[in-house]
Amino acid sequence: MNKRRYDSENAKYKIMDKAFLLFSQKGYNQTSVGDISKASGYSKGHIYYHFKNKEKLFVLLAQKTMRDWYNKWMHKESTYSTATEKLCGVALHVLYNFQTPLLKSGQELASNPNSSPESVKQLFNLAEIPIGTYKSILQEGVDKGEFRDGNIDEWSVLLGTWLGGLSQLTNTQDLSTLEALFSKAITIFLGEIKKGGS
Repeated sequence: MNKRRYDSENAKYKIMDKAFLLFSQKGYNQTSVGDISKASGYSKGHIYYHFKNKEKLFVLLAQKTMRDWYNKWMHKESTYSTATEKLCGVALHVLYNFQTPLLKSGQELASNPNSSPESVKQLFNLAEIPIGTYKSILQEGVDKGEFRDGNIDEWSVLLGTWLGGLSQLTNTQDLSTLEALFSKAITIFLGEIKKGGS
């Protein structure tokens, strides 16, 4: 490839775009660097130059997906006026955005004994983004007097675990039928943390 005409950022974008599609369609284990090279039109050398290896490329894609999840939520969050409304809204946001195209590939990478501990840790650390989102909403509720004083960190983890557990149902049930269940979970949660709750 002519170095003068080689656009590094465009190459990275195209490689990531094609890798995203392949990981989504074939899974992590069944997608090779050769597959990504063929689909993107860039050599394996280019892929290794930009991303070091398949794992690091996948982790970057997973991080981008989680940033997109957060950015979508931030756009929606401004449409709610209270922390209570935001908790109800974020629960539905989780419901409709849990099943990302990369989810199964990420599970494959995380469960593969040959994966580097660093890559697995980076994937697990992505949970900090939704947990931080819940924490921010809960803190706002306490600050504005909607919620009683309590352990915000603990509440955030409990809420994340609860919503994450419910999200497993998205593998087998239609999302619209789960709305009532997610809303009920938030109603129960709010009963515990709202001022005047038990």
